[in-house]
Amino acid sequence: MGLIACQWARALGVTMIGTVSTDEKAAAARANGCAHVIVTSRERIVDRVMEITGGKGVPVVYDSVGKDTLMDSLDCLQPRGRLVSNGTSSGSVVVDSQLLAAKGSIWMTRPAMVHYIQPRAHMLEMARELFDHVLAGRIASEPQQSFALADAAQAHRALESRRTTGATVLIP
Repeated sequence: MGLIACQWARALGVTMIGTVSTDEKAAAARANGCAHVIVTSRERIVDRVMEITGGKGVPVVYDSVGKDTLMDSLDCLQPRGRLVSNGTSSGSVVVDSQLLAAKGSIWMTRPAMVHYIQPRAHMLEMARELFDHVLAGRIASEPQQSFALADAAQAHRALESRRTTGATVLIP
């Protein structure tokens, strides 16, 4: 998801700050349009975001990790910012609404695909928008690694341990 998000943000003129775990992933993020990259194995996310934004914070955070990154995500937001919790690889997120108020009247959402595919016309419009970017060459997603279908468990372990970059495919 991250590399596509970088490309889409670039296509929309958005300045994206991305977080990655390795220098190799940082290079891939930059090559795909991420304006600023924070390597979490050696940089503090909140400190770097505040440095990049001149202390203002960002208007929105997409957090696909969950429990382990919740507080950093909240602390990176500017007042009335939005936290989109779109993944829980480190565990579910439980938030006291008073914390959202204390952190700056933060808006938080946890999207689920089922609510974005109905009505069908809405889903088709979203797909058209994505594929228009793909056909125009603004978004590309070549598989970066593949696994035999019989090795699906190994593929899942690689994804969960963040050893993959970009698209991963299973081959029958």
